[in-house]
Amino acid sequence: MEWLNANIVFWHWIVFGLLLILLELFTVSFVLLWFGVSAVLVGLLLWLLPISVAMQLFIWAALSLLNVYAWFKWVSPHIKTKSFSGMAREKMIGQIGTVIENNVIQPDRGTLRFPAPILGNDEWQFICTDAVEVGGRVIVKEFSGNALIVNSFK
Repeated sequence: MEWLNANIVFWHWIVFGLLLILLELFTVSFVLLWFGVSAVLVGLLLWLLPISVAMQLFIWAALSLLNVYAWFKWVSPHIKTKSFSGMAREKMIGQIGTVIENNVIQPDRGTLRFPAPILGNDEWQFICTDAVEVGGRVIVKEFSGNALIVNSFK
């Protein structure tokens, strides 16, 4: 233990912390970031005060737990995340497609095709309050389940 007290200096903690922060680039949870920040703080504290290795490890563990808890308790819930459905809505609204089929039973429904696949598919079911014919163009206004709500585009 004396060897550790004599050979671990402040910059070891700072380098360790920076390595953890860099490793965070390969993860998605922000956990390593807070372990790295805690290690840098222990390094700065060690630069100012002589602290034993046992106390350094205790401070690092306590700061890490506190930082991770604070992140997931207070910060992370307030970060706005986009779900795939939200991204789908933003991607689809305003797109223009061509009617390729009208439903005989329900004239306000049919199938449309986009020039390029959108969200992995180029053909979609639609609902339209306007009268549209095969070959007519429509613009996407909203979603209704898995169908698109469209209006005639002129």
